[in-house]
Amino acid sequence: MNIAIIGTGYVGLVTGACFAEFGVNVTCVDKDETKINKLIAGEPPIYEPGLDIVISKGVREGRLTFTTNVPEAIKKALVVFIAVGTPSREDGDADLSQVATVAAEIGQNLNGYKVIVTKSTVPAGTGALVKRIITENAPDGSTFSIASNPEFLREGAAIEDFMHPDRIVIGCSDPQAIAILKDLYSPLYLIDIPFVVTTVETAELIKYASNAFLATKISFINEIAMLCDRLGCDVYNVARAMGLDKRIGPDFLHPGPGYGGSCFPKDTRALGHIASRLDCDFKLIKATIEVNERQKDFMVDKIKRMLKEPTGKTVGILGLAFKPNTNDMRESPTIPIINALVEAGVKVQVNDPVAMKEAAHFLSNIKYCNDAFETATGADLLVFLTEWNQYRKLDLEKIKPLMNKPAIADLRNIYDPEYVRKLGFEYVGVGR
Repeated sequence: MNIAIIGTGYVGLVTGACFAEFGVNVTCVDKDETKINKLIAGEPPIYEPGLDIVISKGVREGRLTFTTNVPEAIKKALVVFIAVGTPSREDGDADLSQVATVAAEIGQNLNGYKVIVTKSTVPAGTGALVKRIITENAPDGSTFSIASNPEFLREGAAIEDFMHPDRIVIGCSDPQAIAILKDLYSPLYLIDIPFVVTTVETAELIKYASNAFLATKISFINEIAMLCDRLGCDVYNVARAMGLDKRIGPDFLHPGPGYGGSCFPKDTRALGHIASRLDCDFKLIKATIEVNERQKDFMVDKIKRMLKEPTGKTVGILGLAFKPNTNDMRESPTIPIINALVEAGVKVQVNDPVAMKEAAHFLSNIKYCNDAFETATGADLLVFLTEWNQYRKLDLEKIKPLMNKPAIADLRNIYDPEYVRKLGFEYVGVGR
């Protein structure tokens, strides 16, 4: 089977590379010629563990190609995936301009029956929009089917998530298109991965509902952590006991500076906008968003209280990406936290294993360091903002004499408070 993936961002690139691993012939398309040339040279534009290996294998074995030629890719494919960006607009709604542009191009280049699949995260009803745009631009008598196939990839674990997903959601009303998509995903069907086949609109909503619920869990445990700080309780034990309840589960019950990245902030805002447009007062999603924004302010307050007088103090920051195993800085909580410190007159020096180049687009007036030890040197406070594995077992006894004052703000709760305090550090966590 020949398929085309239009858009080589995070979702499109991982999807294309993994389908090629299944034995499918995949053409990944993007109008960014620089990005395509890098991919042809074996240089992925994003950091994702294992992605470079899967891409190299697909290219080497002739199943994965990259091009800027959109019409050619559409014409030779049976299935065309739309995987372009849907960023937030000022009102919180999803910007579907890229989806609309691609839909028009697909219509102009239809040369036979095709299954058009929306992979981008889009509001319910977008499938109908895509169908209308394609119909308006396609030659008379053209035949095609519309489907929604939302992705549920975690950055930092995307390859594993694609190869061993919790479920595959196919939104489509055409039996022929459903059969084609099941055939495309047959390696997963054969290992008993659950398939949920539903309407296009329901599949579109499933994606938003899933991300909003996970974001709500994060905001909830951050609220509990704030309560723990005031009561003298340990949120680690609260969350662990909660997670042992099978009805709740342990995932996403880890307090910190708030959620970020390309999905949760954008999707919660979009779901709130959808509800508002339909005259539904979605109080829970509003609270989730509000708590997440407020959480960053709480983290800044924690840091300032430890510094006592922030102006002129030096703070070392470990971790910039919104989560480990990615260089993604989109809506990372580290950005407003660092900016608030700089505005308060704090000298900030930072380290991140892979995100420092990307961070330079978002942060200024900070010093970039080669490792954790350089970051700690001369600091009045060392702050953990991303839970990279290499930060979990640092030689704190070596770090202590490097610092101006031995103090740690562990905003990801990666260290045992008692252990750190025994080493002579002042220590503050989140709800600990």
